[in-house]
Amino acid sequence: MVPLLSIFFMSCVHCFALDNELATDSKQTNNQNPERLVIIVRGASGAAEYGQQFDAWSDRWEVAATKGGAKVFRVGPKEFVPGPTPDALTSHSVTDRKLIEKALHEAAGRAKSGELAELWIVLIGHGTFDGRSARFNLRGQDMGDKDLAEWLKQVSCPVAIANCSSASGPFLKALAKSGRVVITATKSGAENNFSRFGEYLSTAIGDPEFDLDKDGQTSLFEAYLSASRRTESFYETEARLATEHSLLDDNGDGQGVRANFFRGIRLAKKAQGEATVDGRLAHQFHLVPSESEKQLSLVNRQRRDRLEESVIQLRDRKASFGSDDEYYTQLEELLVQLAEVYEVAGAGQSLRQTPQP
Repeated sequence: MVPLLSIFFMSCVHCFALDNELATDSKQTNNQNPERLVIIVRGASGAAEYGQQFDAWSDRWEVAATKGGAKVFRVGPKEFVPGPTPDALTSHSVTDRKLIEKALHEAAGRAKSGELAELWIVLIGHGTFDGRSARFNLRGQDMGDKDLAEWLKQVSCPVAIANCSSASGPFLKALAKSGRVVITATKSGAENNFSRFGEYLSTAIGDPEFDLDKDGQTSLFEAYLSASRRTESFYETEARLATEHSLLDDNGDGQGVRANFFRGIRLAKKAQGEATVDGRLAHQFHLVPSESEKQLSLVNRQRRDRLEESVIQLRDRKASFGSDDEYYTQLEELLVQLAEVYEVAGAGQSLRQTPQP
Protein backbone atom coordinates (compact mmCIF):
# COMPACT_ATOMS: atom_id res chain seq x y z
CA MET A 1 0.00 0.00 0.00
CA VAL A 2 2.83 2.40 0.81
CA PRO A 3 4.30 2.60 -2.73
CA LEU A 4 0.89 3.46 -4.20
CA LEU A 5 0.38 6.23 -1.67
CA SER A 6 3.87 7.54 -2.35
CA ILE A 7 3.12 7.70 -6.10
CA PHE A 8 -0.17 9.45 -5.39
CA PHE A 9 1.52 11.92 -3.07
CA MET A 10 4.21 12.79 -5.60
CA SER A 11 1.64 13.30 -8.33
CA CYS A 12 -0.34 15.65 -6.08
CA VAL A 13 2.57 18.04 -6.11
CA HIS A 14 2.10 18.72 -9.81
CA CYS A 15 -1.63 18.26 -10.20
CA PHE A 16 -3.36 20.46 -7.66
CA ALA A 17 -3.79 24.25 -7.45
CA LEU A 18 -1.86 26.20 -4.86
CA ASP A 19 -3.41 27.60 -1.72
CA ASN A 20 -3.43 31.44 -1.83
CA GLU A 21 -2.99 31.62 1.91
CA LEU A 22 0.18 29.55 1.71
CA ALA A 23 1.69 31.77 -0.95
CA THR A 24 0.93 34.91 1.06
CA ASP A 25 2.29 33.46 4.32
CA SER A 26 5.45 32.30 2.56
CA LYS A 27 6.14 35.78 1.21
CA GLN A 28 5.64 37.36 4.64
CA THR A 29 7.84 34.84 6.42
CA ASN A 30 10.70 35.13 3.93
CA ASN A 31 10.87 38.84 4.76
CA GLN A 32 11.33 38.11 8.48
CA ASN A 33 13.71 35.12 8.34
CA PRO A 34 13.57 34.34 12.10
CA GLU A 35 16.59 32.70 13.70
CA ARG A 36 17.17 29.53 15.74
CA LEU A 37 19.22 29.76 18.92
CA VAL A 38 21.12 26.93 20.63
CA ILE A 39 22.24 27.55 24.23
CA ILE A 40 24.96 25.06 25.21
CA VAL A 41 25.65 24.97 28.96
CA ARG A 42 28.82 23.13 29.96
CA GLY A 43 28.56 22.63 33.72
CA ALA A 44 31.17 22.20 36.43
CA SER A 45 33.72 19.48 35.71
CA GLY A 46 33.96 17.84 39.10
CA ALA A 47 37.17 16.20 37.86
CA ALA A 48 39.49 16.89 34.92
CA GLU A 49 38.58 13.66 33.13
CA TYR A 50 34.91 14.63 33.10
CA GLY A 51 35.68 18.17 31.99
CA GLN A 52 37.47 16.92 28.89
CA GLN A 53 34.48 14.79 27.96
CA PHE A 54 32.02 17.62 28.57
CA ASP A 55 34.09 19.92 26.34
CA ALA A 56 34.09 17.35 23.54
CA TRP A 57 30.32 16.83 23.77
CA SER A 58 29.71 20.59 23.82
CA ASP A 59 31.95 21.06 20.78
CA ARG A 60 29.93 18.50 18.83
CA TRP A 61 26.71 20.36 19.56
CA GLU A 62 28.29 23.64 18.44
CA VAL A 63 29.56 22.10 15.21
CA ALA A 64 26.11 20.67 14.42
CA ALA A 65 24.32 23.92 15.29
CA THR A 66 26.68 25.96 13.14
CA LYS A 67 26.30 23.51 10.26
CA GLY A 68 22.53 23.83 10.58
CA GLY A 69 22.68 27.64 10.42
CA ALA A 70 21.64 28.23 14.06
CA LYS A 71 23.09 30.85 16.39
CA VAL A 72 25.15 29.48 19.28
CA PHE A 73 25.44 30.74 22.85
CA ARG A 74 27.91 28.82 25.03
CA VAL A 75 28.06 29.03 28.80
CA GLY A 76 30.82 27.35 30.79
CA PRO A 77 34.59 27.03 30.86
CA LYS A 78 34.82 27.52 27.07
CA GLU A 79 32.50 30.51 26.84
CA PHE A 80 31.65 31.64 23.33
CA VAL A 81 29.05 34.37 23.00
CA PRO A 82 28.37 35.51 19.41
CA GLY A 83 25.25 36.71 17.69
CA PRO A 84 22.38 38.47 19.42
CA THR A 85 23.64 38.21 23.00
CA PRO A 86 24.86 41.52 24.48
CA ASP A 87 28.61 41.85 24.97
CA ALA A 88 27.96 42.55 28.65
CA LEU A 89 27.15 38.90 29.16
CA THR A 90 30.77 37.91 28.47
CA SER A 91 31.92 39.73 31.59
CA HIS A 92 33.67 37.42 34.04
CA SER A 93 31.83 39.19 36.88
CA VAL A 94 28.62 37.54 35.67
CA THR A 95 28.05 34.00 36.97
CA ASP A 96 27.09 31.10 34.71
CA ARG A 97 23.67 31.01 36.37
CA LYS A 98 23.11 34.70 35.61
CA LEU A 99 24.34 34.22 32.04
CA ILE A 100 21.68 31.57 31.46
CA GLU A 101 18.92 33.65 33.04
CA LYS A 102 19.81 36.73 30.96
CA ALA A 103 20.11 34.72 27.76
CA LEU A 104 16.64 33.23 28.28
CA HIS A 105 15.19 36.66 29.10
CA GLU A 106 16.56 37.96 25.80
CA ALA A 107 15.32 34.87 23.96
CA ALA A 108 11.82 35.50 25.31
CA GLY A 109 11.88 39.02 23.89
CA ARG A 110 13.14 37.86 20.52
CA ALA A 111 10.52 35.11 20.35
CA LYS A 112 7.76 37.58 21.19
CA SER A 113 8.88 39.94 18.40
CA GLY A 114 9.06 37.08 15.88
CA GLU A 115 12.86 37.21 15.55
CA LEU A 116 13.38 33.80 17.16
CA ALA A 117 11.70 30.74 15.63
CA GLU A 118 13.17 27.99 17.80
CA LEU A 119 15.17 27.65 21.02
CA TRP A 120 17.37 24.70 22.00
CA ILE A 121 18.91 24.31 25.48
CA VAL A 122 21.57 21.65 26.06
CA LEU A 123 22.85 20.94 29.59
CA ILE A 124 26.10 18.94 29.72
CA GLY A 125 27.61 18.10 33.08
CA HIS A 126 26.73 16.69 36.51
CA GLY A 127 23.49 16.89 38.44
CA THR A 128 22.30 16.30 42.00
CA PHE A 129 19.02 15.58 43.77
CA ASP A 130 18.25 16.20 47.44
CA GLY A 131 14.94 14.37 47.55
CA ARG A 132 12.89 17.48 46.77
CA SER A 133 14.51 19.27 43.85
CA ALA A 134 17.09 18.52 41.17
CA ARG A 135 19.98 20.78 40.34
CA PHE A 136 22.39 21.13 37.43
CA ASN A 137 25.92 21.83 38.68
CA LEU A 138 27.42 25.10 37.48
CA ARG A 139 30.53 27.05 38.40
CA GLY A 140 29.25 29.00 41.38
CA GLN A 141 25.56 28.73 42.29
CA ASP A 142 23.79 25.74 40.71
CA MET A 143 20.60 25.89 38.62
CA GLY A 144 17.52 24.05 39.85
CA ASP A 145 14.73 22.50 37.79
CA LYS A 146 12.30 25.11 39.11
CA ASP A 147 14.73 27.92 38.24
CA LEU A 148 14.84 26.88 34.60
CA ALA A 149 11.08 26.39 34.49
CA GLU A 150 10.58 29.94 35.79
CA TRP A 151 13.00 31.49 33.29
CA LEU A 152 11.29 29.72 30.40
CA LYS A 153 7.76 30.89 31.25
CA GLN A 154 7.91 33.89 28.92
CA VAL A 155 9.50 32.07 25.96
CA SER A 156 6.72 31.69 23.38
CA CYS A 157 8.54 29.91 20.54
CA PRO A 158 8.98 26.09 20.37
CA VAL A 159 11.65 24.92 22.82
CA ALA A 160 13.78 21.76 23.00
CA ILE A 161 15.68 20.99 26.21
CA ALA A 162 18.20 18.17 26.60
CA ASN A 163 19.51 17.68 30.14
CA CYS A 164 22.34 15.19 29.75
CA SER A 165 23.37 15.16 33.41
CA SER A 166 23.01 12.63 36.19
CA ALA A 167 19.92 12.97 38.44
CA SER A 168 18.19 14.91 35.67
CA GLY A 169 14.88 13.02 35.78
CA PRO A 170 12.96 15.61 37.86
CA PHE A 171 13.64 18.27 35.20
CA LEU A 172 11.19 16.39 32.95
CA LYS A 173 8.11 17.04 35.05
CA ALA A 174 9.20 20.56 36.00
CA LEU A 175 9.72 21.65 32.37
CA ALA A 176 7.04 19.67 30.51
CA LYS A 177 4.69 21.91 28.55
CA SER A 178 2.74 21.91 25.30
CA GLY A 179 5.00 22.92 22.39
CA ARG A 180 8.12 21.87 24.26
CA VAL A 181 10.46 18.86 23.99
CA VAL A 182 12.20 17.77 27.19
CA ILE A 183 14.86 15.04 27.28
CA THR A 184 16.58 13.79 30.42
CA ALA A 185 19.43 11.32 30.75
CA THR A 186 17.82 9.65 33.76
CA LYS A 187 14.30 8.67 34.78
CA SER A 188 14.67 9.94 38.35
CA GLY A 189 16.84 11.98 40.69
CA ALA A 190 18.02 8.77 42.32
CA GLU A 191 20.05 7.84 39.23
CA ASN A 192 22.96 10.03 40.26
CA ASN A 193 26.00 8.26 38.82
CA PHE A 194 27.95 9.74 35.91
CA SER A 195 25.75 9.73 32.81
CA ARG A 196 27.03 8.60 29.41
CA PHE A 197 23.85 9.45 27.52
CA GLY A 198 25.18 12.93 26.67
CA GLU A 199 28.07 11.49 24.69
CA TYR A 200 25.81 9.46 22.42
CA LEU A 201 23.29 12.28 21.98
CA SER A 202 26.04 14.73 21.00
CA THR A 203 27.29 12.23 18.42
CA ALA A 204 23.88 11.52 16.91
CA ILE A 205 22.39 15.01 16.68
CA GLY A 206 24.46 16.14 13.70
CA ASP A 207 25.20 12.81 12.03
CA PRO A 208 23.06 11.62 9.08
CA GLU A 209 23.98 8.03 9.99
CA PHE A 210 21.28 8.24 12.67
CA ASP A 211 18.55 9.35 10.25
CA LEU A 212 16.25 6.41 10.96
CA ASP A 213 13.44 7.27 8.51
CA LYS A 214 15.90 8.20 5.71
CA ASP A 215 14.44 11.64 4.97
CA GLY A 216 17.88 13.27 4.70
CA GLN A 217 18.05 14.70 8.23
CA THR A 218 18.39 13.47 11.81
CA SER A 219 15.58 14.70 14.04
CA LEU A 220 15.92 15.25 17.78
CA PHE A 221 13.62 12.24 18.24
CA GLU A 222 15.87 10.03 16.11
CA ALA A 223 18.95 11.26 17.98
CA TYR A 224 17.23 10.49 21.29
CA LEU A 225 16.28 6.97 20.21
CA SER A 226 19.80 6.25 18.93
CA ALA A 227 21.50 7.70 22.02
CA SER A 228 19.20 5.78 24.38
CA ARG A 229 19.80 2.49 22.60
CA ARG A 230 23.56 3.00 22.47
CA THR A 231 23.59 3.89 26.18
CA GLU A 232 21.72 0.67 26.97
CA SER A 233 24.12 -1.28 24.75
CA PHE A 234 27.10 0.15 26.65
CA TYR A 235 25.90 -1.28 29.95
CA GLU A 236 25.05 -4.61 28.37
CA THR A 237 28.44 -4.90 26.67
CA GLU A 238 30.28 -3.96 29.86
CA ALA A 239 28.07 -6.37 31.87
CA ARG A 240 27.15 -3.53 34.21
CA LEU A 241 23.91 -2.67 35.93
CA ALA A 242 22.41 0.27 34.04
CA THR A 243 22.41 3.38 36.24
CA GLU A 244 20.65 5.69 33.76
CA HIS A 245 17.41 5.40 31.81
CA SER A 246 16.68 8.35 29.51
CA LEU A 247 13.21 9.83 28.99
CA LEU A 248 11.57 12.10 26.40
CA ASP A 249 8.42 14.17 26.87
CA ASP A 250 6.86 16.33 24.15
CA ASN A 251 3.11 16.03 24.79
CA GLY A 252 3.24 18.13 27.96
CA ASP A 253 2.06 15.52 30.45
CA GLY A 254 5.41 15.22 32.24
CA GLN A 255 5.39 11.42 32.13
CA GLY A 256 7.92 10.84 29.37
CA VAL A 257 8.58 7.77 27.26
CA ARG A 258 11.45 5.30 27.05
CA ALA A 259 13.15 4.42 23.76
CA ASN A 260 12.06 0.80 24.12
CA PHE A 261 8.50 1.87 23.30
CA PHE A 262 9.58 2.19 19.67
CA ARG A 263 10.82 -0.08 16.92
CA GLY A 264 12.72 2.18 14.56
CA ILE A 265 10.64 5.35 14.91
CA ARG A 266 7.31 3.51 14.97
CA LEU A 267 5.48 2.89 18.22
CA ALA A 268 5.77 -0.74 19.32
CA LYS A 269 3.93 -0.47 22.65
CA LYS A 270 0.50 0.92 23.41
CA ALA A 271 0.27 4.06 25.54
CA GLN A 272 -1.89 3.77 28.64
CA GLY A 273 -5.42 5.20 28.51
CA GLU A 274 -5.98 8.07 26.10
CA ALA A 275 -2.49 9.50 26.44
CA THR A 276 -0.90 10.97 23.33
CA VAL A 277 2.35 9.24 22.50
CA ASP A 278 5.53 11.29 22.93
CA GLY A 279 7.97 11.69 20.05
CA ARG A 280 5.88 13.43 17.41
CA LEU A 281 6.98 16.97 18.21
CA ALA A 282 10.60 15.93 18.76
CA HIS A 283 10.58 14.40 15.28
CA GLN A 284 9.88 17.88 13.89
CA PHE A 285 13.02 19.40 15.47
CA HIS A 286 16.09 19.22 13.21
CA LEU A 287 19.33 20.88 14.25
CA VAL A 288 20.83 20.20 10.80
CA PRO A 289 17.94 20.41 8.31
CA SER A 290 18.08 18.80 4.88
CA GLU A 291 18.28 20.91 1.72
CA SER A 292 14.58 20.34 0.97
CA GLU A 293 13.69 21.31 4.55
CA LYS A 294 15.60 24.58 4.15
CA GLN A 295 13.42 25.49 1.16
CA LEU A 296 10.33 25.64 3.38
CA SER A 297 9.50 28.95 5.03
CA LEU A 298 8.70 28.95 8.73
CA VAL A 299 4.96 29.27 8.08
CA ASN A 300 4.94 26.48 5.50
CA ARG A 301 7.04 24.26 7.74
CA GLN A 302 4.62 24.83 10.64
CA ARG A 303 1.66 24.01 8.41
CA ARG A 304 3.45 20.91 7.10
CA ASP A 305 4.04 19.76 10.67
CA ARG A 306 0.38 20.27 11.59
CA LEU A 307 -0.74 18.31 8.53
CA GLU A 308 1.65 15.45 9.27
CA GLU A 309 0.31 15.35 12.82
CA SER A 310 -3.20 15.12 11.36
CA VAL A 311 -2.12 12.19 9.18
CA ILE A 312 -0.77 10.39 12.26
CA GLN A 313 -3.94 11.07 14.24
CA LEU A 314 -6.05 9.84 11.32
CA ARG A 315 -3.96 6.68 11.10
CA ASP A 316 -4.46 6.09 14.83
CA ARG A 317 -8.24 6.30 14.32
CA LYS A 318 -8.34 4.05 11.25
CA ALA A 319 -10.10 1.19 13.06
CA SER A 320 -12.96 3.50 14.06
CA PHE A 321 -14.03 4.27 10.45
CA GLY A 322 -17.10 2.55 9.05
CA SER A 323 -15.36 1.83 5.75
CA ASP A 324 -11.96 2.07 4.09
CA ASP A 325 -13.39 4.54 1.57
CA GLU A 326 -14.19 7.03 4.32
CA TYR A 327 -10.71 6.70 5.77
CA TYR A 328 -8.89 7.09 2.44
CA THR A 329 -11.06 10.05 1.44
CA GLN A 330 -9.91 11.97 4.50
CA LEU A 331 -6.35 10.79 3.97
CA GLU A 332 -6.43 12.04 0.38
CA GLU A 333 -7.50 15.50 1.52
CA LEU A 334 -4.55 15.74 3.89
CA LEU A 335 -2.05 14.48 1.29
CA VAL A 336 -3.27 17.04 -1.21
CA GLN A 337 -2.68 19.83 1.29
CA LEU A 338 0.79 18.45 2.06
CA ALA A 339 1.58 18.41 -1.65
CA GLU A 340 0.62 22.06 -1.91
CA VAL A 341 2.99 22.97 0.92
CA TYR A 342 5.93 21.43 -0.92
CA GLU A 343 4.87 22.90 -4.25
CA VAL A 344 5.02 26.40 -2.74
CA ALA A 345 8.58 25.70 -1.62
CA GLY A 346 9.57 24.26 -4.97
CA ALA A 347 10.66 21.11 -3.16
CA GLY A 348 8.42 18.71 -4.96
CA GLN A 349 11.22 16.44 -6.13
CA SER A 350 12.72 15.91 -2.68
CA LEU A 351 9.85 15.47 -0.27
CA ARG A 352 10.49 14.32 3.25
CA GLN A 353 8.93 11.02 4.18
CA THR A 354 5.26 11.38 5.06
CA PRO A 355 3.97 9.38 8.05
CA GLN A 356 2.79 6.03 6.73
CA PRO A 357 -0.93 5.37 6.86
